[in-house]
Amino acid sequence: MLSVWGIEGIPEVVVGDDLAELISAALESSEVLHDGDILAVTSKIVSKAEGRIVQAADREDAITSQTVRLVAQRGHTRIVENPLGLVMAAAGVDASNTPDGTVLLLPEDPDASAKKLAKALRARFGIELGIIITDTLGRPWRNGQTDVAIGAAGIRVLDDLRGGVDANGKRLDVTAPAVADEIAAAADLVKGKASGMPVAVVRGMGHLVTGLDEPGARSLVRPSDEDMFRLGSREAYDEGFAAGRLSK
Repeated sequence: MLSVWGIEGIPEVVVGDDLAELISAALESSEVLHDGDILAVTSKIVSKAEGRIVQAADREDAITSQTVRLVAQRGHTRIVENPLGLVMAAAGVDASNTPDGTVLLLPEDPDASAKKLAKALRARFGIELGIIITDTLGRPWRNGQTDVAIGAAGIRVLDDLRGGVDANGKRLDVTAPAVADEIAAAADLVKGKASGMPVAVVRGMGHLVTGLDEPGARSLVRPSDEDMFRLGSREAYDEGFAAGRLSK
């Protein structure tokens, strides 16, 4: 059985706050964690605690500062690759729930943030648990947004089933569910966007919880040499024509 619920009682986070202490206090006033639980933590509170709030009279300048590669643009809307390798609108720069004249950047190293939090909470509660740091993004060819894992620790982020067989005995050659993203999306159903619950507990996926040396969420970013969609249609056409793979 899979159970997911939000944690109440976490106050507004400010720069310098100890997230492990805030989360622990909220958990101890409700239900004790179990071995194999996974905490999904909204990136916004991680960014706030780590001081990723910057002065920005113009949000566009902040987006530019966080842009490694422009992927697409229509009007003022920019889809870009940010320093974390994530391709997302506005580089993940967030102007909501921050004081006027400021914006919130994503954590500088979400995997490291997740590992720090996992170490502290494992020591506090004496159990093996996983941490996922989540953020919201859109998807090409799909309307709407969903939460994904941008940081992770103590959890297997990819459930690689390749080499196994399905229920009919057929070999699985490409099946590797991004379970960290699936957990992030499930957690968002209870955290919501305006509920004041930035942390959710996910119970029932303990088989994914591992040691802290497991690769983090950065391993879910597809390497550029494997990215079939890295080039725009015009770039792909020009490159193919130049290489002799296409003809006019």
